[in-house]
Amino acid sequence: MIIHVVGPGETICSIAAQYQVEPGLLAAANGVAGDGRLAVGQALAVEKVRLFHVVLPGDTLWSISRKYDVSLRTLYRNNYWLYGNPDIFPGQVLVISYQGADRPRTFTTSYAYPFILARLLSATLPYMTAMAPFTYGLDKDGDLRPLDDQRLLAETVRLGAAPLMHLSNLTEDDEFSPERSALVLFNSEKQADLIAQILSTMERKGYRGLDVDFENLTAEQRVPYAAFLRTLHSRLQPMGYPLMAAVAPKISDDQPGLLYEGHGYPELGEAVDYLLLMTYEWGYAAGPPMAVAPLPQVRQVLDYAVTAVPREKLLLGIPNYGYNWPIPYRQGVTRAVSLSNQEAISLAVENGAVIQYDEKVQSPWFQYTDRDGQRREVWFEDARSLEAKLDLVKEYGLAGCGFWNLMRPWPQGWTVLNGMFTVEDPSW
Repeated sequence: MIIHVVGPGETICSIAAQYQVEPGLLAAANGVAGDGRLAVGQALAVEKVRLFHVVLPGDTLWSISRKYDVSLRTLYRNNYWLYGNPDIFPGQVLVISYQGADRPRTFTTSYAYPFILARLLSATLPYMTAMAPFTYGLDKDGDLRPLDDQRLLAETVRLGAAPLMHLSNLTEDDEFSPERSALVLFNSEKQADLIAQILSTMERKGYRGLDVDFENLTAEQRVPYAAFLRTLHSRLQPMGYPLMAAVAPKISDDQPGLLYEGHGYPELGEAVDYLLLMTYEWGYAAGPPMAVAPLPQVRQVLDYAVTAVPREKLLLGIPNYGYNWPIPYRQGVTRAVSLSNQEAISLAVENGAVIQYDEKVQSPWFQYTDRDGQRREVWFEDARSLEAKLDLVKEYGLAGCGFWNLMRPWPQGWTVLNGMFTVEDPSW
């Protein structure tokens, strides 16, 4: 895989000619709009085809997969524009494989709300080892809140990923509540009842693992939270189901603050099969304009995490979004709006903005003036920033990565992931 940064006057056709690739394939792999317009400074992921197949009358995706001895999931990953749909037509060109060395295997996971667009869900699931519908929160009595997850579960299974049940201490008001988690962490009877509800839900709905995300825990909840996860693990392990937990991005064991004090990396690492490091949100809605996941800060978290948890249990959190701030920034007043990486590129194109790349934090950004005359600054993710993060997965020997989340389209992101790794199929 090659990453090309668009220069003045370059077009999809001129760039495709430079690398001897098909322009339509290049555009589709990077989510370039139909009009083909590019922004100066925009990054494009370039993949060269090793082997392709022209669909013949009577061909099916299944027969093609058997002919070339590749899985359906591989065909979907190599052809994002199929959107996870097996329907093909004569004359259609399918990529069987791309050029490049053998790609290491990695574990991937992500999240989706029940209202995700069907086509978006189907397009991205082949790039996931596992996927968790978000979320089974806790009600005021410490019981599971319901979740309309049947459509997500059916599609996840159809496309070969493992569905993970997602348990959180999220309230009806979308707040992570330490009071709700206390209901089950300090009451053994209530905890046993909740675990029974979890296991019953998993069995009834066909979940094949559990992902726990209790946030904003107090320091007093640190020990009982780890004990709760150990109990869950003891119940799931005989069934062959993995247990995952998401943790705040700590850089030391005794790091102060509500986000950090209830998450003890050493004891949580012992209790679970995978620990997802939520290495994002340094740039956030109420904060000043900056990268969502600046690489130096991400490295700090990894440097600590690998001293506390076996590397083969760690998953690097990766953001699938950016933020758009009005500037100048005023603390306590300014608020950014979140946007997809695709939307960020569209804004740059529409406003003639030149995309910059901060080499220190490894993230793209640009400024522009909106229709109301307001100056704005956008930070987001692109092929370069994702490559830098995925390089950390290799460098630190991590189990894989987890994306927050699948709700925003990012063809280029999945192109880069597919160009650097072979996504593991679930083995449980």
